[in-house]
Amino acid sequence: MRKALRWLLALVVLIGTVSTAGAATAAEPKAVDIKDRLLSIPGMSLIEEKPYTGYRFFVLNYTQPVDHRHPSKGTFQQRITVLHKDVNRPTVFYTGGYNVSTNPSRREPTQIVDGNQVSMEYRYFTPSRPAPADWSKLDIWQAASDQHRIFKALKPLYSENWISTGGSKGGMTATYYERFYPRDMDGVVAYVAPNDVVNREDSAYDRFFARVGTEECRDKLNGVQREALVRRAPLEEKYAAYAAENGYTFDTIGSLDRAYEAVVLDYVWGFWQYSTLADCADIPADAKNATDEAIWDSVDTISGFSAYTDQGLERYTPYYYQAGTQLGAPTIHFPHIEKKYIRYGYQPPRNFVPRSIPMKFEPWAMRDVDTWVRHNARHMLFVYGENDPWGAEPFRVGHGARDSYVMTAPGMNHGANVAGLVDGQKAFATARILDWAGVASAKVQENPSAAKPLAAFDARLDKRDVEREPALRP
Repeated sequence: MRKALRWLLALVVLIGTVSTAGAATAAEPKAVDIKDRLLSIPGMSLIEEKPYTGYRFFVLNYTQPVDHRHPSKGTFQQRITVLHKDVNRPTVFYTGGYNVSTNPSRREPTQIVDGNQVSMEYRYFTPSRPAPADWSKLDIWQAASDQHRIFKALKPLYSENWISTGGSKGGMTATYYERFYPRDMDGVVAYVAPNDVVNREDSAYDRFFARVGTEECRDKLNGVQREALVRRAPLEEKYAAYAAENGYTFDTIGSLDRAYEAVVLDYVWGFWQYSTLADCADIPADAKNATDEAIWDSVDTISGFSAYTDQGLERYTPYYYQAGTQLGAPTIHFPHIEKKYIRYGYQPPRNFVPRSIPMKFEPWAMRDVDTWVRHNARHMLFVYGENDPWGAEPFRVGHGARDSYVMTAPGMNHGANVAGLVDGQKAFATARILDWAGVASAKVQENPSAAKPLAAFDARLDKRDVEREPALRP
């Protein structure tokens, strides 16, 4: 009887266990789609999803306070994108410092770590602009705080290591973000980031232009630039006809004459920013005997005669505002051009921003960042191009920096990247990025020269060519 009773009790327990297990299985939630997880974040809304093989790509709006110090005083919608691969992979946080592309693309660190990518449109670039716009809230701390809030919102979803990156103004942005929120990122890769510490001292740029490339190439470029000013009268007639045909106006800069000179003075800088030494073959060799059309075409191709029109400037008002309030802007001299041909010289950012927007320069802003980088940089990599004018005033790391580096890609322009570094530096930089992202193999940790990108290059997805911005902009 006791044996029968024990058997009966055992059977009841077994049945109960099976029933409980079955109930638990039935109660397990289904996997939540990544789009639903993104949209469950307060303030996040979907604009559109675009398919790309191996990824999910989302264009989103995220609600941000206009003033992070006073969040109750209004909000705006900031556009971001998410290139989703896997929540178990590292994430790269990218900004170019301007508008964000709404097409799938992968920046170099994202390919290296084979991860996700979050991209942010910089505040006040439309449509990510408050209405009405309080321009006093456009500064490097407010923008860094935008990134910080996005990171805090997405970190619970993408919980692996994060690396911030950006090129040119985006490289500056990544650096400023690290300065104000040094505990957010596990590493920083800043490409071709200018560092204009003392706005009124720009002799480094003059030294750069005196030796960049070859003497033959410099002479050809200088000749075309000078000739465009010598022939000012006939070429400005052509400019007036061009402006009338396209409906261009010059209210912001003040006159067609000011705009013409600004375009011409950008010519040599623009060439070295976006071209290579091999492109010198396309520059008129004998400027004095070249036709007006040849001079016009060369300047227009490199500088862009639409750049300083009201229509060309409007999109970039946020950049020029920041250049005139915190970032600084270069001023260079033109020893190859007689003074009688230059009426205005390099004009200040104030001339490129509507007068209705007040501006006041803060000389301490860049000194603060520069000092912080020199003494506190951790897990930061700065990459510059040998022939890029913006690299004439680079960031530098000092004795207080830890695991941080400045590297220069030989012969490269404003599109310099890790892939363009010499072999030893390229492998080392790749190894550091993999390590900061938490995905360096034991082999790479032991031997950095073995480091390679974890994802294969995709010609459609991996953008490597520098994005040409008309006029003098990083």
